[in-house]
Amino acid sequence: MLPTTATAPFCPAEVNGSIRIDPNASLGQRLRRFAGPGLLVAVGYMDPGNWATDIEAGSRFGYQLLWVVMLSGIAAMLLQMLAARLGLVTGLDLAQASARRYGRVGRLLHWLSAEVSIIACDVAEVLGCALAFKLLFGVPLAWGVALTAFDTLIVLGLKGRGFRQLEAIVLGLIATITLCFLAQLALLDTHWPAVAAGLAPSLPAQGMDKAVVLALGIVGATIMPHNLYLHSSVVQTRKVEGGKDALRQTLLLCRIDTIASLLLAMLVNGAILVLAGSAFHAAGHTAVADIADAHELIRPLAGSLAALLFGVALLAAGQSATLTGTVAGQVIMDGFLKIRIPCYQRRLITRALALLPAAAGIAWLGEQAVGPLLVWSQVVLSLQLPLAMWPLLRMTGDKALMGAHAAPHWVVVCGWGLFWLILAANCALLFG
Repeated sequence: MLPTTATAPFCPAEVNGSIRIDPNASLGQRLRRFAGPGLLVAVGYMDPGNWATDIEAGSRFGYQLLWVVMLSGIAAMLLQMLAARLGLVTGLDLAQASARRYGRVGRLLHWLSAEVSIIACDVAEVLGCALAFKLLFGVPLAWGVALTAFDTLIVLGLKGRGFRQLEAIVLGLIATITLCFLAQLALLDTHWPAVAAGLAPSLPAQGMDKAVVLALGIVGATIMPHNLYLHSSVVQTRKVEGGKDALRQTLLLCRIDTIASLLLAMLVNGAILVLAGSAFHAAGHTAVADIADAHELIRPLAGSLAALLFGVALLAAGQSATLTGTVAGQVIMDGFLKIRIPCYQRRLITRALALLPAAAGIAWLGEQAVGPLLVWSQVVLSLQLPLAMWPLLRMTGDKALMGAHAAPHWVVVCGWGLFWLILAANCALLFG
């Protein structure tokens, strides 16, 4: 029987404070109990959209844009910690706090922007999973796109489950992605001094316009707007019990969980770019802009095992982001519109809206459209990011709202510097 109301684990409001932590336990025990919210956020940083931007960046420019991956990862840590701080201190997620602060017009504008970012991310998941079906099982791409609609069954199968079970599934998918890429890198001859040189900020002398688009795509794929809403909500499933230092302890555990999880995501994204640089750019294949092309090229360069691992990791990446996208959609609808619907309905709405541009792009431009569609879906995320950052930075720096737990001044300054940098880069892309 289909559920008629929003249920755990995809409706965080149903599981707030359900995972309690003993303040007298050892640090290791408290960390194990707290770990999870950061992983739900981190998995969104490994979705197929990240693959597309990192693969094209690595094939075109070698390791020269690796520094963008690193700085985007650090920026993501800062913003996600601010989002989690907002949720833990105020008891409100970013959507709820924004709805209270900005009135009807502002509320609708922020809701629409957040929904666009979820749909853009889901377009990447549709295309990534469809490609994985094709690479692993030979399913035609158009049929693969249609098959992605059935991931709603996964969401239905988890209805009413505890939040830790959802986190355990996501952890398993993250481990699969990570191990697959480590194994692929082991099969390649990578020049590590050149990789280290790529961590120094610079832009290629040739192809500057393409480098800017790819850099923005990497930023959008890394700092996903809806992940800020997601983290501010799911972190509230944790509660350190009792004691005057309970909130301080919770914030400390949250920082460790966030940094560790996003460091893993940053390493995976860096591994994708390094893989493309080692396998393609170094071999003279400097125009690999499609994941399917990357799969075909990696077989003769690194062997059939590497090609198989590539496909498995791609499928895991698409499915893991599907789960967190459903939770984020519920958070945004509940926070901005005060609407709660069954999780499978939320999943169907998002997937239907993502299937349309994905299927239309393939039907109109053919299978070669997948690469550009993936990259531009991530650029759309970058364009939406300032609208999520603005209220987050304003509220976490507001001592009247946050009290003694307002974000430190230097963190707020760094956040605003990042905001203006992303806004300027977006404007340069749109008008330059």
